[in-house]
Amino acid sequence: MPDFAAARPPRLVASDLDGTLVRSDRSVAPRTKAAVLAAQRAGAIFVMVTARPPRWLHELADLVGDHGVAIVANGALLYDVRNQAVLRTRLIDPGVALEVAQAIRAEIPDVQFAIERPDRYGQEPEYFNRWPIPDKALIAELSELMAEPMAKLLVRHPSWHSDELLAEVEKITGGKVAASHSGGTSLVEIAATGVSKASMLADFAAEQGISADECIAFGDGLNDLPMLAWAGTSYGMANAHQVVLDRVDVVCPSNDDDGVAVVLEELFSA
Repeated sequence: MPDFAAARPPRLVASDLDGTLVRSDRSVAPRTKAAVLAAQRAGAIFVMVTARPPRWLHELADLVGDHGVAIVANGALLYDVRNQAVLRTRLIDPGVALEVAQAIRAEIPDVQFAIERPDRYGQEPEYFNRWPIPDKALIAELSELMAEPMAKLLVRHPSWHSDELLAEVEKITGGKVAASHSGGTSLVEIAATGVSKASMLADFAAEQGISADECIAFGDGLNDLPMLAWAGTSYGMANAHQVVLDRVDVVCPSNDDDGVAVVLEELFSA
C-alpha cells in the first residue's frame, strides 16, 4: 500500500463522485463520509466535481462543507447545493450545438441525443434513458432541443463502447466542442470548448486563495483527466479507466473499497 501520508495535508480536496467517492451501488460509505467530514474539520476545503446534473446532488448536500457549492455537469456549472441555485455557467451556444449534432448524426446515423440545461433536462423521443425521466423534461426533436444554451449535449449509441464513440465524435467535431465520457454505457458528453472539471475547479481554488499545488484530486474516468492533471497530486481509483491509471501520481483502492477514505484518513491522521 502506498504511503498516502507522506505529503503535507492538502488545503483543497476535489473528488469525482460516481466510480470514485460513490460506490457501485450509488451509496456513499459511512467511512467515506466520516473521512470527508474529518478533513473539513481539519481545515481542508472539500469540493465535489462531477458530471452529474444539479438535481442529482441534493442527496449529498451534507458533504459540501461551509462553502455549499459543487462543480457539476463536467465543469459547465457551479452549483449552490443547499439553496439549489446555479451560480455560474459555461454553456454551449445553441448554433454550435445544432451544427455539431447534425454533423455527428450525418456520420453516425444511429446516435440519440439528450441535453442538460442549467434548469431542465431534454431528450429526443427515441433516446434511451437509463434513469427515470425528470419531471417537466423536454421531449422534442433536435432543433427544439438545441433552441437554448445548454450545459451538456449527450450523445448515445445503441451498441458502441464509449471509447469508440468518443474517438469518432472527437474526429467529427474537430475541436469545436469539448467531448469526454465518464464511463457511462455507450455515452459521450459534450461541453463548450475550454470547459472541463479543471477549468471550473481552478477558478474555485483561486477564489479561495489556493494554488494547484495545494490541491489533491480523485477520479476514475476520462472526463477526470484535466482535473487530475491540474491538481498538485492526483489519485486514480483502482477501478479507473486504464488511461487514468497510466497518468495519475498514485493509484488508491477502488470506490467499492473506500479508496477516497483510505487516502484522507492517512493524509489527515495527525
